[in-house]
Amino acid sequence: MEDFWAGALWTMKIWLYLIVGLIMIPAMFGFSLGISETYMTILVKTLEWATLKIQKAHADEQTLKASPSNGLIQREDGSMEKELEDLSDCFYFSRRGIESIIEDEVTQRFTSEELVSWNLLTRTNNDFQYISLRLTLVYGLGIFVRYCILAPLRITLACIGLTWLVIGTSAVGILPNWRIKSWLSEWVHVMCYRICARGLSATILYHNRENKPKKGGICVANHTSPIDIVILCNDGCYAMVGQVHGGLMGVLQRAMVRSCPHVWFERAEMKDRHLVTKRLKDHVNDKTKLPILIFPEGTCVNNTSVMMFKKGSFEIGATIYPVAIKYDPKFGDAFWNSSKYSMVSYLLRMMTSWALVCNVWYLPAMHQQEGEDAVQFANRVKSAIAHQGGLLDLQWDGGLKRAKVKESFKEQQQKQYSSMVVGEDSSSNSD
Repeated sequence: MEDFWAGALWTMKIWLYLIVGLIMIPAMFGFSLGISETYMTILVKTLEWATLKIQKAHADEQTLKASPSNGLIQREDGSMEKELEDLSDCFYFSRRGIESIIEDEVTQRFTSEELVSWNLLTRTNNDFQYISLRLTLVYGLGIFVRYCILAPLRITLACIGLTWLVIGTSAVGILPNWRIKSWLSEWVHVMCYRICARGLSATILYHNRENKPKKGGICVANHTSPIDIVILCNDGCYAMVGQVHGGLMGVLQRAMVRSCPHVWFERAEMKDRHLVTKRLKDHVNDKTKLPILIFPEGTCVNNTSVMMFKKGSFEIGATIYPVAIKYDPKFGDAFWNSSKYSMVSYLLRMMTSWALVCNVWYLPAMHQQEGEDAVQFANRVKSAIAHQGGLLDLQWDGGLKRAKVKESFKEQQQKQYSSMVVGEDSSSNSD
């Protein structure tokens, strides 16, 4: 029995030495030994082979085209006025109502996008079926690699990264407020996020780095996953904004704020908009503090669209640095459906996916124009992010994920219809 435990301890030591030497140290200093690149090359070739196999098996079927809405129904682009010229108004509203019941523009943004080609993950292909023995064997081998090799490695790296974040930020927090403290704080934060990114096999391509957010500004980005923070902080340090939590999250927050001026609010303070705005203004007015990272959508959207931006961060008058994030769903679904999965379940799904591949675009800084209110400014920034990331630009509020439609939205449709009816009546009377 003693030999067994001695062998297990020796195996654990070798495992940790390999992680530290081959992954952690390169991640800490921002370079790679080529292991991730080799893994991604093999993975891409494997998925291409699987795609060819599937296409060959379904050569007689018509190739389905990718669609952000998953193609449940075919919508027509006709306007209300044109429809009413040909048909009675009841047919128009009946058809629009049925379309919305089957597939509306809001709820489909909170479900995982279905891939046209299978990526050897059954969770991302509802129509999975047997193709060939060779493909099934590769799928079985993939399960072994993801759950028995990648998952333990990624969980180990995540634990090391979070532990080092707590220890490092707590140690830096003891130092006096000198310039070296700020430098060490940024280095510890970025280093820990890089370790966590390696734990997800993240391959991130950053574009236009000359537009990276600067101190005294606000970085706003579209929101797909909590991992968005790891993706952005892998390339620079930001001040976080959020509510104070308990448990493990609370431990991380308290450790981080010791070394860096993050903006945490108590639950009661979050309801006081004036207090929130004042603290954010005080932060951005200090040009020595890190840029604030905010996701104005307020919820996670499924990597196909950008929904309405809350106007709060655009009322401060600070320089806005837009950032567009777009994940490649071929290697894993990065979207967090918080209504379906807990945070732990979601992270386990990510750690058992193939990899995390995404593009990040830094857009030029934007300022509020003369005569432009906060809502118009937020919509202009949102449109720029959607255009750069190849995402749909939607006006709907992401809060509809868990709330009913506001009466103002209903009134807009009613006013539009009533104005058309009144216009038709007046034109007929004039004739």
